[in-house]
Amino acid sequence: MDISMIKKLLFLFVLIPTFTFAQYTDVINSNRPGRAASAYSVGKNVVQAEIGMLYEQQDNADLNSDSNIFGADYAFRYGLLFEELEVIAEGSFITQNITYPDLGIDGKLTNFTRNRVGLKYLVYDPYRNPERNKPNLYSWRANNLFQWKNLIPAVSLYGGANFVVGDNPFYPGEPTISYRGGIQTQSRLSPRFVLISNIAYDRITTDFPEWRYALSVTHAFRDPRWSVFFEGQGISGDRYSDIILRTGVARLINPNFQADFHLGSNFKSDPSRIFVVLGFSYRLDFHKDELIPINEQQSGMNGEIKKNANKKSKRRNKKNGGGIDF
Repeated sequence: MDISMIKKLLFLFVLIPTFTFAQYTDVINSNRPGRAASAYSVGKNVVQAEIGMLYEQQDNADLNSDSNIFGADYAFRYGLLFEELEVIAEGSFITQNITYPDLGIDGKLTNFTRNRVGLKYLVYDPYRNPERNKPNLYSWRANNLFQWKNLIPAVSLYGGANFVVGDNPFYPGEPTISYRGGIQTQSRLSPRFVLISNIAYDRITTDFPEWRYALSVTHAFRDPRWSVFFEGQGISGDRYSDIILRTGVARLINPNFQADFHLGSNFKSDPSRIFVVLGFSYRLDFHKDELIPINEQQSGMNGEIKKNANKKSKRRNKKNGGGIDF
């Protein structure tokens, strides 16, 4: 099999992680790069790790301080019990070297800035209906251009808990456990564009709860192993509020391994932030398809065949001239 044929087959299986519209896929389904999370899980019995190494330059005009931050993002995901359910442990661990030039003071802060465990469950999938998945055999435009129905998203619900480890300098005085709830949506705008949105209410039961929002657009190139994304994230709380923009690329190395790179910045001076992140995602695939005997399948599982459907299709094609729309 030549390389061009391999690329076509990979495209049919939808290589770009955010382009998946079924729970399990033949290639890795990663939330990297960026912070917006897909509405879909990794699939039952799939174990997945998503790791990123980060560097950030942070300056605070109000405090007249300069910081260099080194750290790592992590996420460990597992498809639990059935296709729609996923358990995920995720966080960020950093070391912040901070300097106050006016005072001649240097300091170092080290701990988790994120550390949480949660469950995600897909409650609605517009592509679960087999009729929605059928391609239009007579129109290239119908299969490849934007349609209003493409805005209907898959929807998942998230619930989890944050954990403050030890004497955390980033969250002084916070309880050991707080809670987080959210909604994650995903719309396939066209074969090459996907829109993801997240909204979450975080650090519930603390003195400083906050709303977090994220909106991400992913575009696949002609070589579907490559994709680019643009993301906006908003944070609103009494302790910290910000708007952050990110952009970057992802490259599929093989069906179970993806590499990525992204950078980002915010728009305020207390503090100002600019950062770069290099990461990868890797999965161990223990997924097995569950076969349902035909005598146990419900009527219409594979789509209802209506009476005289073939005759109606022929009359419609004749009326439209019988040509193929390119």
